Formats: sequence, structure tokens, C-alpha cells
Amino acid sequence: MSKVVLITGTSTGVGLSLAVKMAEQGFKVFATMRNLAKAEKLKQQIIDKNLSIEILPLDVQDTQSIHDCVEKIISSVNRIDILINNAGAGFIKTTEHANEEEINWVTDVNYMGVVRCTKAVLPHMREAGSGHIINVTSVGGLVGQPFNEFYCAAKFAVEGYTESLATYIQPTFGIHFSLVEPGGISSEFANSVLQQIESTGGMKEDDYLPVLQKYISNAQSRAASDEGIYQSSEQVADVIISVAKNPQPPIRTRTSDWAESFTQLKTQADPTGIEQQKRVAQSIL
Repeated sequence: MSKVVLITGTSTGVGLSLAVKMAEQGFKVFATMRNLAKAEKLKQQIIDKNLSIEILPLDVQDTQSIHDCVEKIISSVNRIDILINNAGAGFIKTTEHANEEEINWVTDVNYMGVVRCTKAVLPHMREAGSGHIINVTSVGGLVGQPFNEFYCAAKFAVEGYTESLATYIQPTFGIHFSLVEPGGISSEFANSVLQQIESTGGMKEDDYLPVLQKYISNAQSRAASDEGIYQSSEQVADVIISVAKNPQPPIRTRTSDWAESFTQLKTQADPTGIEQQKRVAQSIL
């Protein structure tokens, strides 16, 4: 029987590519998004490729929305084998410039959204004695970067959350946990970050301006170059699918050579995270 996968954030980018590719490869896909008005691209792919994908509403910031979606899937097919927490949002602003509402928002979307969705599916996976939760983070979940402190902090939180779950839920209940850590992605996600700067006040004339201008200029230059930094959504989706298909998946994996190089000082002793997981379990449990 086909494995049942629930994917968040499938209106664009990696989530859209994941839904299509996994359906093509025989998974039973439930593709979710906050705003179903943005489902047209996915609907067109379903028609063009004759795919079996069910689109459902799910807002990672709304516990009831998540509960309703999960219960609908369980009622329909009686299980969720894989949860891919893909929904997220970029955020570029200094600590001095960001207000508390913005900080709460980026933390809620990128971290609490993962917690809410994980909390909703865990009882069903635990009852089944199997499952796989894949959290899409970023190299920014391993390495802090300028002007990205709140985004990185939220992704760091997801990394710690996932590592902790893996130390006791995986060996006790047979549920695997994985982190997928892309570098740059050539998608609407990257474009939305620059749009977000403008929508939240743009670049202010202050002491930070020269550094921010340098940061943006370098980012645009890297995007225009061929240095292997930016991957397509399809390339990242392929890595996620390989993790989903792995019977003994890694705790963490990067999606490109550039991402490996960028995070090497943090990951070289234990690239997959499996040894650290074992050591923690042996030391504490």
C-alpha cells in the first residue's frame, strides 16, 4: 500500500515540487496550504500529469486548522506515514528594528508551526508504531547569519526540537525524525524575503544601512552567479524524497555541496547527527 504523506506549504517552491514528485513516485499525497486560493499552480500540475493529490487547507499558525486537517486524513485513510513540515517564511531585520509582533510572527510560523503539526500527528504514528517526521530547516538552522537572527533562531529551535524528539521517541516508538537543511533556493521564497524588507519599512537611513546594502548586494550577486549556492526547488525536493525513502534515515542532511561546505565546522564530526543521538540516549536514558 502507498505511504501516506502530509506536506505543509505546498502552494509554491519546494512544497509544490514535493507534492508533485511524491505523487509521481506513488505516495498518497495530502498537499496543504493556508490559502487555497493559491492552489492553482498545483491544481494545474494535477490535471497536466493526472496525479492523485488531495489538496486540503492547513494553517500552521492555527491549531484547530491543523487538527481538522489531520482528522480528515485519518478518517479518510486511517494513517499518516510521513509528515513533511515544509511551511516557513523568511525574515530580514535587525534586532533593533524588529518589533515584538514581527518577532513573534517569524517564530510562530517557522518554529511553533512545526511543533503544532508534529503534536497533531504523533499520537497516530505512536499508535501505529511507525512514522517519519521530516522538518525542512536551513543552513540557517546551524549557522547564524547577518540580518537573519530571528529566522535563524527559529530554525535553530526546530533543530533542537527535532534532535530531542529523536533521542527517545524514535527508539521507543519507531518514529523517525529528520532535518533537511538547504542552502539558497531559487524560488519565490527567496524573492519574498526582499519584498518583506520593503513591506516592513525598507532600508532605514541609520548606522545599519551600509552593512545591509552590502548584504543585499552580495546576495543578489550570488544569485546571479553560478557558484552552486542556489538550488532549484526540484533539486531540494529530490533530497527530501531520498530521506523519506530511506529505511534508516539520517537525523540531518544538507541538500548541496555548498550547504555542506558552509556548515562544515558545525557538522564534520557527525554529519548525519546519528552518533550524537546515540550518545545522548546512552548518557541520559
